[in-house]
Amino acid sequence: MLFTGGTISMVVDAAAGGKVPTLDGAAILARAPGIESIAELVTVDLGRTPASHFTFPKLFEIAGEIRRWQADPTIDGVVVVQGTDVIEEAAFLWDLVLDGGAPVIVTGAMRAASDPNDDGPENLRNAVRCAAAPELRGAGVLVVLDGTINPADAVTKTHSAALDTFQCLDTGPLGFVRNGRVTVERARGPRRHVITDRAADGVALLIAHVAMDGSLVDAAAALRPPAIVVEATGAGNTAASVVEAAARAMGQGIVVALATRCPAGAASDAYAFPGGGATWVRAGALLTGHLSGPKARIALAAGLGGGMDRAALAALLADPPGWGPAVERAPLPPLAIAAGAA
Repeated sequence: MLFTGGTISMVVDAAAGGKVPTLDGAAILARAPGIESIAELVTVDLGRTPASHFTFPKLFEIAGEIRRWQADPTIDGVVVVQGTDVIEEAAFLWDLVLDGGAPVIVTGAMRAASDPNDDGPENLRNAVRCAAAPELRGAGVLVVLDGTINPADAVTKTHSAALDTFQCLDTGPLGFVRNGRVTVERARGPRRHVITDRAADGVALLIAHVAMDGSLVDAAAALRPPAIVVEATGAGNTAASVVEAAARAMGQGIVVALATRCPAGAASDAYAFPGGGATWVRAGALLTGHLSGPKARIALAAGLGGGMDRAALAALLADPPGWGPAVERAPLPPLAIAAGAA
């Protein structure tokens, strides 16, 4: 169990006026009675860092520690305890760069240790159960909170405070932990992978919005980032001036990727009006599959850090063959339109 800090380590400090990192790994574990009966634990303290303070070097340092324990034949699984602010990005980076078979479970808490009915202790117990579960071996990096087992590439933090905030809106979860029992309902499926020990600095992320023009893209390109991710509206659409600015950036050698700002779904080339997704693709933008903008940024930073060329980056961003939503949506009923209606 690797402890890095986060809300699970925090208590209210009157002098500071709010919650601050306080508890170390031993103190956090002491608040989870019964966890020692689930598995024999080896604990490692890696600091008390709020997740919003993470840097790429820190994330790769943690990745190295995970890899070290995965290589130990006496270790059945690894649990990383961290803050939830960027848990979906951190877990996804580790999912990209790690290839060990031992399960890696990332967990934390939505309520601080000093909050009533805090969720940290049960999340810890469930994470240990999942790390020790042989049916999750080879499933990559998983995020486990509120009794839900989610793959790192599909999980999204959907609410700022709710206990069930972590959901896979496109695919649904892999399984659940109920009454102390791990139930896996579907296989993880194919994963993206990058061989690298560093990430490119400065990959930019922009969110499209109403009345947006190309000036923000031009401003971002002026910083000479290695790549820019644009979260477009809907299925990948913006004003025409935005894609024109993106084309200028690509002309300078900057990689541009197109995602959707919607919490589920993917950007596509379905729309061909000026600024539609098709015009982005024709201009040279890379589609990001079902990756969110923040995760597409992680993938690009890792891929560029690993020396990938444009074709390899395109393949990395795209959904792996066989990846796809597992949730079947019932067809909508036909619209009933009154005769003579305008």
